Amino acid sequence: MAKKALMVWGGWDGHTPKQSVEVFAPLLAGKGYEVEIADKLDVYLEKDRLAATDLIVPCWTMGTIAREQEKGLLEAVRNGTGLAGWHGGMCDSYRNNTEYQWMTGGQWVAHPGGCIKCHTVNIKDKNHPITKGLTDFDLPDTEQYYMHVDPGVTVLATTTFSGEYGPAELYPKGTVMPYAWTRMWGKGKVAYAAWGHTFKDFDVPQAKEIVLRGMLWATR
Repeated sequence: MAKKALMVWGGWDGHTPKQSVEVFAPLLAGKGYEVEIADKLDVYLEKDRLAATDLIVPCWTMGTIAREQEKGLLEAVRNGTGLAGWHGGMCDSYRNNTEYQWMTGGQWVAHPGGCIKCHTVNIKDKNHPITKGLTDFDLPDTEQYYMHVDPGVTVLATTTFSGEYGPAELYPKGTVMPYAWTRMWGKGKVAYAAWGHTFKDFDVPQAKEIVLRGMLWATR
């Protein structure tokens, strides 16, 4: 039986949520998934639908989520539905909802210098299925992120601040930031990659591959 994936997009248009979802929907379909796409948070109220879903991919920046909508999502993942995503679509969502942030394993807080020329992502766990066989890579002409990260996550990749961008007293040179990770939320597996400011970040093959593998890994 085909695995079922639900991709939910919305929020701030600057993160190109619809276009980013459209990068990965055909890739999941190519892996044999039955992919549904929603643009309303009320989908999280459909308990039976979520229970029958093997993977949820959220791509909703900022915004607000009603308590019952949040509860439906949290419970679905805790009961075994996987969760996987990228950047602000997953870890800069619903800024007042700390339990949601607890589930995702981190929260975006800042980026030095806005769009910068280049920064490097370093693979730290070379044996994990999500990163195995991949090497360090550069992300050009995009943002680098300062995250608040749960110390309980399993870090797969990091980035290091060079000190060139933003106030040095806020972004100290040499700061190593977790940049991709996994965690468990009850029975559900969670995978996250911090990049993906717009869909153009996924033109970098490793950046796209890690996100796709995260989805496959997190699937129930």
